[in-house]
Amino acid sequence: MGLAWPRAWLLGLPTAVVYGSVALFTSILHNVFLLYYVDTFVSVYKINKVSFWIGETVFLLWNSFNDPLFGWLSDRQFLRSQPRSGAGLSSRDVVLTRVRALSWHGPLLALSFLAFWVPWAPAGLQFLLCLCLYDGFLTLVDLHHHALLADLALSAHDRTHLNFYCSLFSAAGSLSVFASYAFWNKEDFSAFRAFCVVLAAGSGLGFLGATQLLRQRIEATRRDRGCSALVMDGGACEEELLVGGEEAGSITLGQYLRQLARHHNFLWFVGMDLVQVFHCHFNSNFFPLFLEHLLSDHISLSTGSFLLGISYVAPHLNNLYFLPLCRRWGVYAVVRGLFLLKLGLSLLMLLAGPDRPGLLCFFIASNRVFTEGTCKLLTLVVTDLVDEDLVLNHRTQAASALLFGMVALVTKPGQTFAPLLGTWLLCFYTGHDLFQQPAVTSVGSVQPWPEPPAPAPAQAPTLRQGCFYLLVLVPITCALLQLFTWSQFTLHGRRLRMVKAQRQNLAQVHTLDVKMV
Repeated sequence: MGLAWPRAWLLGLPTAVVYGSVALFTSILHNVFLLYYVDTFVSVYKINKVSFWIGETVFLLWNSFNDPLFGWLSDRQFLRSQPRSGAGLSSRDVVLTRVRALSWHGPLLALSFLAFWVPWAPAGLQFLLCLCLYDGFLTLVDLHHHALLADLALSAHDRTHLNFYCSLFSAAGSLSVFASYAFWNKEDFSAFRAFCVVLAAGSGLGFLGATQLLRQRIEATRRDRGCSALVMDGGACEEELLVGGEEAGSITLGQYLRQLARHHNFLWFVGMDLVQVFHCHFNSNFFPLFLEHLLSDHISLSTGSFLLGISYVAPHLNNLYFLPLCRRWGVYAVVRGLFLLKLGLSLLMLLAGPDRPGLLCFFIASNRVFTEGTCKLLTLVVTDLVDEDLVLNHRTQAASALLFGMVALVTKPGQTFAPLLGTWLLCFYTGHDLFQQPAVTSVGSVQPWPEPPAPAPAQAPTLRQGCFYLLVLVPITCALLQLFTWSQFTLHGRRLRMVKAQRQNLAQVHTLDVKMV
């Protein structure tokens, strides 16, 4: 009797809340990973420079190709057409398959997170294996979680509702960054290690609980033959939407790639998103450098650490405001407005110059927050591309995870270009090589190797000026490129409504076809 009440309360949670909670169990791990994994291997495990760069190079290749690889392995069956008399998969079965995958991959992600904080192999080998294992399970979790956004709901209203809870729970998960400061100590690593064990245990159990609730909710709708327990319209409620149609056959990877090459909105979107990913990681990589060289004389170390921590939380809180705007004006208009805002703030900062610390502090923080926030909104655009791909190619089931994987394949190189291009531009303009003369950075930043003596005072103004122009000219260039590519993207307004209507009609047609068999 004592357990009946909490069980009934959990079963009564809205599906959007349960779906969004998966983002919590991912973010409490991933934010700590991003902040500390390099410092742990460099400062605690004493990895050498060659092993570090070998690991990062292999990780770069693996990180680029595992998204489409896992997407293809997950969704290739949905691209095949089967005879009408053959066994098919319903949309609800597809959702259940993704939920079961999350129930396995989520706890494995938590275990792979733990592998970073306990030395169990030579530092170089452990660095390589941990990065690849962790990124592999993170990719699987992200692909299936994002694919569920497209599979559970069809309308923009329902998808923004689901994404709202993802942002809310991601913001809550980002608080682990603040808690980590109390335990981080390079000299005595035991407290931080125990903290990570608690995070991993909470995350693993959370994945199991959330996926169990989602599975029970979806199976209940199968028994009830209704959609009352779900928030979706035309998503998982289409019980009879089979994978397969009249004609037998299958689509090869080459055929699928040719279909994508003819999908113009997909091509314009990944061009814009490549710039967006570049800008997001540029801000992350150079945030501590900008704080150090532009604001160190005006803010304390604790204030810099606070700004760094809040920059992980604020983008998710920001989206709680932007998502209702998306429901009212559409994602396209909101994203375009954010690009214009980025351009306007950057031009204002350029005109104001580097000698206004208050404005600089606001610009550095807001630039990162708005850029990261835009990245979160673009998930909704990919779900619309999933709908258009289904309609254009007459699929009987959306290959959601595969399309998310193909977007990642094209855009993830932006992660690599960001530090490479940023350090090259800074060296070209100022002659300052960050690898030879690394700057002092604030708490939580990456400081891979021992710091040589600071540059002579005569060099400091040049370096500060270089950082300022890097800070303002990169977002100006990115905004102009993105405004151009985004203007070529036509999946909004009337066209988007037509695609939604055609997908809904396809679902109804396939339901009628099956009932007639």
